[in-house]
Amino acid sequence: MTEQAAEKKRVAICDTQPITAEGVRVLLESCQEFEFIDFAESLDAGTALVRTSHPDLLIVDKAFGTHAVLEWLRNLKLFDKPPLIIVWGVSMTEAEALRFLQASASGIVRKGADLRSILNCVHAVAAGRNWMEDTVFRDAIRPERYPRSELTARERQVLELVEQGFKNKEIAQELGIRPGTVKIHLKHIFEKTGVRGRYGLALSGLRAQTPVPIAS
Repeated sequence: MTEQAAEKKRVAICDTQPITAEGVRVLLESCQEFEFIDFAESLDAGTALVRTSHPDLLIVDKAFGTHAVLEWLRNLKLFDKPPLIIVWGVSMTEAEALRFLQASASGIVRKGADLRSILNCVHAVAAGRNWMEDTVFRDAIRPERYPRSELTARERQVLELVEQGFKNKEIAQELGIRPGTVKIHLKHIFEKTGVRGRYGLALSGLRAQTPVPIAS
């Protein structure tokens, strides 16, 4: 095996449509640094694929079901060396994307994205970075930093829980306050930080943990 071949990243796909896997294989053939190795038609088959083929990167279809994919991602983290994960789908909401990222996915992209965006996603994730398609988060303003020092102690608590993916009722239970009070705190947080929407806050929190390139 040549040094160039040894350095290739091994890519597999777990998708509901075999024709999609073939398209990914053809796309990756244009990139010398990647090798398409296998395809699975179910999440169970995807788990078996990880055990036997040991891909460096695995693309998984959101069409298996958001909750099913989230549970699968959590189980995958139990492997000694789990692959890097890209989740893609015909459609993707901000809420779904953030939950996948919080469950350990490294890349988020729509199936309808242009080929350049898909390749950019694969390149970034293979290099150990997070990557998200900008149109998935089109409603969120993403400043590099927001002024936490201007927030009250309670507002910082609410913000930290939002960044962790907690819902308003869960935040209220955690802090021992009413859901309506959580909404008031969020209103003040939005005004002070300039971030629009709870998913913008959660995304900003993820970016603070790991630099996340956003595709334009």
